Amino acid sequence: MLRCHARRGVSIVAVQAALLASSSGVFAQSSNTVLPAVTVEAPQAARPKPMTRPSRQRSASAGRAARPVAPTPSVGASPQNRAQTAGAARDGLNQAPAGQTATTIDRSQFDNRPSFSVSDVLRDSPGISIKQGNGPRDFGISIRGSNARNGFGIRNLVIFDDGFPVTQPDGLSRSDLIDPHAYGAIDVIRGPSSALYGNYATGGALNFRTRPGGTIDGVEYGLDGGSYGYLNNYLAAGKKVGNFEGSLFASDTRGDGYIGNSWFNTQTVNFLGTLKATPDDRFTVKIINNDLSARLPIRQSLSQYYQNPFQQGCATGVTAAAGCGTVRLFNNGFNATAGTDTETAVQAGLGRNDRRTIVGGRWEHDFDNTTTWRNQFVFDDRNISQPTGTTSAIGDFPSYNFMSDVTKRGEILGLESTTFLGGFYNTLTASSDTRNVMPGGNATLGRITNNLYSETSNYGVRAREELKLTPALLAVAGIGWEQTVLKGTNTAYSYSGPTGVLDPLKITAADRQFQNTAPELALLYTVNSEWLVRGRVATGYGTPQVSNLFVTANGQSGNNTQLQAQKNLGYDLGFDWTPNNTLKVSATGFYEFFRDELVSQATPAGSPNTSYTFNAPRSEHRGIELAADWKFHPGWRFMAAYTYLDEVYTEYIENITNGAVFSFNRAGNKIPGISPNELTARIGYDEFAGPLAGLGGFVEVQWKDSFYMDNANLLKAPGYELVNVNVHYKTDLVSDTFRSLNLFLEVRNVFDRTYVASANNIANTVTAAGIQNPASVLANTTGSIYAGSPRLFVAGMKVAFK
Repeated sequence: MLRCHARRGVSIVAVQAALLASSSGVFAQSSNTVLPAVTVEAPQAARPKPMTRPSRQRSASAGRAARPVAPTPSVGASPQNRAQTAGAARDGLNQAPAGQTATTIDRSQFDNRPSFSVSDVLRDSPGISIKQGNGPRDFGISIRGSNARNGFGIRNLVIFDDGFPVTQPDGLSRSDLIDPHAYGAIDVIRGPSSALYGNYATGGALNFRTRPGGTIDGVEYGLDGGSYGYLNNYLAAGKKVGNFEGSLFASDTRGDGYIGNSWFNTQTVNFLGTLKATPDDRFTVKIINNDLSARLPIRQSLSQYYQNPFQQGCATGVTAAAGCGTVRLFNNGFNATAGTDTETAVQAGLGRNDRRTIVGGRWEHDFDNTTTWRNQFVFDDRNISQPTGTTSAIGDFPSYNFMSDVTKRGEILGLESTTFLGGFYNTLTASSDTRNVMPGGNATLGRITNNLYSETSNYGVRAREELKLTPALLAVAGIGWEQTVLKGTNTAYSYSGPTGVLDPLKITAADRQFQNTAPELALLYTVNSEWLVRGRVATGYGTPQVSNLFVTANGQSGNNTQLQAQKNLGYDLGFDWTPNNTLKVSATGFYEFFRDELVSQATPAGSPNTSYTFNAPRSEHRGIELAADWKFHPGWRFMAAYTYLDEVYTEYIENITNGAVFSFNRAGNKIPGISPNELTARIGYDEFAGPLAGLGGFVEVQWKDSFYMDNANLLKAPGYELVNVNVHYKTDLVSDTFRSLNLFLEVRNVFDRTYVASANNIANTVTAAGIQNPASVLANTTGSIYAGSPRLFVAGMKVAFK
């Protein structure tokens, strides 16, 4: 449910204004982001007497902007009454925790455009960077550079869907299951957040909120289609009947891809249902399922990218065009005695065939009018078959996540208070195989090369207090403690002779335990109706993944069990300036100190493993986040989100082997994979009256600066500027059957710019004399680059039925 959260002391006038703003479907902001079109500041009201239901609706003057409220109230409560409960206060901890630098991207930002993936919507938030992963909707999402170096999936942040965790206990999240058409809002929470979200929240958190059934109130059918065979059929249905409210989203998406061997076919189902069983008890069920079948190209070297960015003419290895990515496969599937064959991705049939199923349940019980107890359980199963290169990863990764907490509204020494106390336990146990891919096409599998048995468990407690010291000053203090247990056994297989006699097994075991504590403190000061100043100091931590413990720097299976947990201490200082109802400007400066930062980079070509993880003893991340929303004339709107990042190693000695071991001091070098400047800016117009009412459009610019690809800072991936143009039309249909019709047409990358959508870090190499190889040599290192999409056209329509 999308709710308006405002700090107690805001009059009913402000609440009503927030409701009006939300019903217009505009962009909502928290902390340093863009506010809705209508924001009314009201004087602080007198503190209510104890045992009344304290208001949890938060205004910009308290560090949380008005949130979108659905036209239909949540189950069992009006929007005003529901906002007064401790349960609503608990919801806010996943959406915009007081004191946290956060942004909420409302549906109005992406409802009239082709929303293929998270990359289409998250760029509207400062602090966010996106890179293409291994699949059509697999994107690396980075908050303040936290995940920019990861080769696939998402790490260093925690992701929720309607408050249910979709980050597994090993810290891995994937965006394959996210179809933006399903969501009403996305909350982006930035900065170290382990006090509230636990392990892996070194960068922050994301919360995707589906539309509740009462908001949909019927059935919607949509169709998007365009260049490169792209087609997305989707359906949303929802209703509120009595004490039950439910919504169902389903989509079927497919396309040929703009790079050779990149076609895809994926289906997604997302269900949310809530039942108010008694006046004090609410039950919520969450179900997500995603099936993915995709072919994958091979990541190129920078030189190959310049030659043939879209890998055209790469159907066969013998007559393949220049710049085609290739893999070397064992003819017999187990060793080189029968020779090898060099094949392109098309020849080998590289791809992914995965399934992800999530089932969650939540019970909320109100003890009284100020205290809510919440229990939540999630089963999350990730089943993979991924022949993505010389080897294929195969495994099933079931996990279980339980959390229980109590939220209480009241007073402490006469001061308005919100107290949160909770505990949690989650675990993942899996046995996964790695097998050789051999010639024959369609990802023919050879013999096993590795088996990894892994156990990951996390358990701990967390506490938080929000205390209103004065009508203008809010203090927040929190702390989390967590124990993480990593157990694993890696068995490496090798074979001798033409018949493949099994060599002695190479077995490496690990049993690591980590204890981490994460405190945080924040202050929010409302200077006046126009200015809010906020400061925060907080900590984060993230432990290694079990699989990280068994890959050495040369990409071979071995002992890397010395890895430590990474920790960061971050300082945020920012302000929000809202001089009137048409302008909002926000700025945040941050400085984060990392110890033992976990950094991954590609291993040498031909290695059985694709990435290697190491600890950089000390590093610093600092930057600035800016956001602006200006409605400078009726119908006109300008929005911008800008991020500046300066991230460096301050202590790190890298050892590189070529016969002998050579050491290089990387202190002062930029951390690779981090673009120092990123900007998304949009100017648009929507006609709101007359015969052309509902017609609108916008022009959008995306800028990503060049960045280093290696620890020695010798080679850079080029930056780019893209221009997108959109025209859309929405009209209400007056009939007994139809409610509304949406139409749009968008041209992306209008000027057909060739650009790098993803560049994995590459390893530096040395000569036998210990001299680092120059950029011209590194540019031929494969396994790094995916090109971005050339110019494409997408049109769509959506019709809503009553």
